Amino acid sequence: MQDFSIIITAGGTSSRYGKTNKLLEKINGKTVIEHTVSKFIGFKNVREIIIPANASIISELEQIFNQPQIKIIEGGATRQKSVYKGLQKVTCDYVLIHDGARPLISTDIIQKCFLETSEKNAISVMTKTTDTIKEVDESGKIIRTIDRSKLYNTQTPQGFKTSVIKEVHEKLKTENYTDDCSMLEELGIPVFIVEGEYTNIKITTKSDLDFAKIYI
Repeated sequence: MQDFSIIITAGGTSSRYGKTNKLLEKINGKTVIEHTVSKFIGFKNVREIIIPANASIISELEQIFNQPQIKIIEGGATRQKSVYKGLQKVTCDYVLIHDGARPLISTDIIQKCFLETSEKNAISVMTKTTDTIKEVDESGKIIRTIDRSKLYNTQTPQGFKTSVIKEVHEKLKTENYTDDCSMLEELGIPVFIVEGEYTNIKITTKSDLDFAKIYI
């Protein structure tokens, strides 16, 4: 199996969550970011874990993580800039990029990401949309119902051949994308899906944290 670098994004301000940084909230005595990182630690092919973090929590993260395998760096002003900084530290030929606020990712999905990234060079974990989706105009009137059979919800990890994602970030570094796969799509580079799990939520609100506590 190919060696992988892991980038775990932690550069956000948690503005939608509240006054505290959601990554430092505790679940069963461990912070959210600890739960997330722990999911990647056990794989023998993971050579390094890079955490581009908001400057306000770097000191806390340095106290939590003291393994040489984990590198904590200061992130950028946007998610794209944080990932770009993380990519400058990557030493492996392949990389997974994962949200620090997704502590419920399963080891089975991570394993699938390793295999699919090695074969296809660009993948994203996704789940089929189960809700009925409506297109609505500015007045609030429903225009149409969109066929959901081809619609998927995007999650992370997203996996890439390192040379591919680095080149994409260089070409689009003046833009502001919130999703790495969207950058490849913009340049016409194929991205393939890995079927995910509906429990792999991103903690955005306090109710999300409550769900994660119950699930863990």
